[in-house]
Amino acid sequence: MQRPLDQRSRSSKPTTIHGCAQSGDLLALQKLLRDNPSLLNNRNPVMAQTPLHVSSGYNNVEIVKFLLNWQGPEKVELEAKNMYGETPLHMAAKNGCNAAVQLLLAHGAIVEAKANNGMTPLHLAVWYSLRAEDCSTVKTLLEYNADCSSKDNEGMTPLNHLSQGPGSEKLRELLHRYLDEQIKRRALEACSETKAKMDELEDALSNIVGLNDLKSQLRRWAKGMLLDERRRALGLKVGSRKPPHMAFLGNPGTGKTMVARVLGRLLHMVGILPTDKVTEVQRTDLVGEFVGHTGPKTRRKIKEAEGGILFVDEAYRLIPMQKSDDKDYGLEALEEIMSVMDSGKVVVIFAGYSEPMKRVISSNEGFCRRVTKFFHFGDFNSQELAKILHLKMNNQTEDSLLNGFRLHPSCSVDSVAALIERETTEKQRKEMNGGLVDPMLVNARENLDLRLSFECIDTDELLTITIDDLEAGLSLLSQQVHHD
Repeated sequence: MQRPLDQRSRSSKPTTIHGCAQSGDLLALQKLLRDNPSLLNNRNPVMAQTPLHVSSGYNNVEIVKFLLNWQGPEKVELEAKNMYGETPLHMAAKNGCNAAVQLLLAHGAIVEAKANNGMTPLHLAVWYSLRAEDCSTVKTLLEYNADCSSKDNEGMTPLNHLSQGPGSEKLRELLHRYLDEQIKRRALEACSETKAKMDELEDALSNIVGLNDLKSQLRRWAKGMLLDERRRALGLKVGSRKPPHMAFLGNPGTGKTMVARVLGRLLHMVGILPTDKVTEVQRTDLVGEFVGHTGPKTRRKIKEAEGGILFVDEAYRLIPMQKSDDKDYGLEALEEIMSVMDSGKVVVIFAGYSEPMKRVISSNEGFCRRVTKFFHFGDFNSQELAKILHLKMNNQTEDSLLNGFRLHPSCSVDSVAALIERETTEKQRKEMNGGLVDPMLVNARENLDLRLSFECIDTDELLTITIDDLEAGLSLLSQQVHHD
C-alpha cells in the first residue's frame, strides 16, 4: 500500500510556480525561475496572486526569502495586489505567518497598505489573533509602527474589531499600549512641526509693514489651525475650519495685492487652504460685453481659483456709479461670486478704495453675511516707507534690476525716513504710498551709474547706493510726477 502512495505523491508534485510557492518546494521553484524568469510576478487564475502572495500566505519562509533576493532582470513586486487589493504582507498577516511578515517588513513592505475594503495588515492580523489566540504577528506589525488608528471602509480601527470577550484581553492590552505610544509620538512631532510653522509665519509677517490688525488675525488663525492639528494627532475629533472671506479697503500702493499673495502662502502653510495660488481678477476678467457672456466668464475664473484665493481688485467697478437704463453686467459677476462663497471651495478677497467699496457692500444683501472680515489699509508714513525700502533691498530676486546692490550703512531706516519726509509732500505720499519705493530705488541706481567713472574698480563702490543716490532718485521722481 505504501508504494502506490509514493507514486501518487510523486505524480502530484506541483508543476506551476504558484504550486511550488504553496507547497514550499524551493528547488522546483528555483528551476522554474531559471528556465523562465518572467514567472517571477506571474498571476494565478481567479485570485490574481503572485508567487510572493502565495508563499507569504503559507509562511514558506525560504521561498519568500529567495523571491525577495531574486537577482534576475526583473524584481519581485513587493506591493503587488490580488483581486481583493491585498499585498503579500496582507496575506502573511491574515494567516498569522509571523516569519514571513518579518521578512517582508525588513525588505520595506508598506505596513499601512490598504486592501479594497480599506483594511491594513494590522486589521487582518487582529482577526487571526482572535481566532488563534496568538499575538505574535500583531506585535511584529506594531513594532514596525503599524497605525492602531487606521480605519477601514466601514470606519473600523483594528481595536474596533476586538470582541468584548475575555479571550481578547491580552490583544486589547497590547493594542492600547502601542496606541498610547503612537499618540504621544504624534503629539511630539506635531509640537515640533507647529513651532516650525509658527516661525515660518512670523518670518513672512516680518515682511509686512504696518497692518497690525491683519497680522494679529493671521496669528489667531494659524494658532487655531495648528492646535487642531495637535488635537487630531492626539486622536481627538474636531470639525474643520473654513477661512472667512475678506475685504481689503485702502488707497493704491498700500499693499493689498502683496498681502493677498502672502496670505495665500500662509493659509496654505497652516493647512487652511489646499493650495497657495492667488487668482487676481478685475472687472475686465469677469464681465462680458454681451448678454450671456458674464456668467460663464466669471465661473471660469472662480474655477481657476478653487483651492486658493480669488482676489477681486477694484471690486467697486463691478457696481455702476449711478442707476442707468442700460444693464450693467458687473452686478451679475458679483452675484456669481456670491453664489459660491458658501461652498468652502475658494476664499474671496474684495479690494478697493474705502469709499467706493461701500457701493459693493450695499449692493448685495448677502455681502456682509458672507464677508466677515474687513481690513483697512492705511496710508504709509515716512517711517513705514523707509522700512519698505529696506525690505525691498534685502529681498531682491535674481531678475530684479537691483539684485546684488546694497545700501550704504548711512542709509538707516531713520535716515531714509527723514529724507522721504523732507523731499516729498503728504499729498504725494498719500497718492503713491508703497508705489513710491520702486521708482525711487531705480532712479537711485541710475544716479549711482551716472556718478561713477569707467575707471572705478572698487567692488563695494560699484554696488553701494548712498543716501545721496536716494535723494537724487527721489528728486527725479518728484520731477516725473510733477511733469505727469
